[in-house]
Amino acid sequence: MDFYYLPGSAPCRAVQMTAAAVGVELNLKLTNLMAGEHMKPEFLKLNPQHCVPTLVDNGFSLWESRAIMIYLVDKYGKEDKLYPKDPRKRAVVNQRLYFDMGTLYQRFGDYYYPQMFENASADPEKYRKIDEALEFLDIFLDGQQFIAGGDSLSLADLSVLASLTTFEVAGYDFSGHKNVHEWYGRIQKIAPGADTNRTWAEAARPLFDKVKPQQ
Repeated sequence: MDFYYLPGSAPCRAVQMTAAAVGVELNLKLTNLMAGEHMKPEFLKLNPQHCVPTLVDNGFSLWESRAIMIYLVDKYGKEDKLYPKDPRKRAVVNQRLYFDMGTLYQRFGDYYYPQMFENASADPEKYRKIDEALEFLDIFLDGQQFIAGGDSLSLADLSVLASLTTFEVAGYDFSGHKNVHEWYGRIQKIAPGADTNRTWAEAARPLFDKVKPQQ
């Protein structure tokens, strides 16, 4: 299946790890957004929102990373640990995925991306909101080995791992959040595709060099 991606993108890397977890090989299609490759007519036919990641599986086109992750598990997963069938367990995984998308990674982007792409000034309040999101995540992990609880890795762990790897590459220090810091060190040893996640994330480091985090 074709996978249109950018290595520095956390959502792309979350899909990469999910594919590794279910044993699916991706046909990598590096997509240079700065060169406008996502605006070419052939790409717009696949995804009118012209964003990455985009997956094309035997003619079926899908975008939005968490939707892709769920699709891969539903279609190719051999068990339901990554995305449990039990309604309550699945609901917690969903909540954590939406938290990552709408709070954790969103707040990171709100602070960093205007500086990276619009030459905006640093906003201390937006920086503080990132820390608040990490405080929430620290609470989720209190007494838990995994982001959604339970006794095994889930899609929530893969999604948040991708996000926090970008945090680290950007120079954001979350070591003060004990549960998050310990989980981050632990999860990289067991998450499928974690090494590739780390290697790909480094591609974004030059973009963050001009951003000066608040002290």
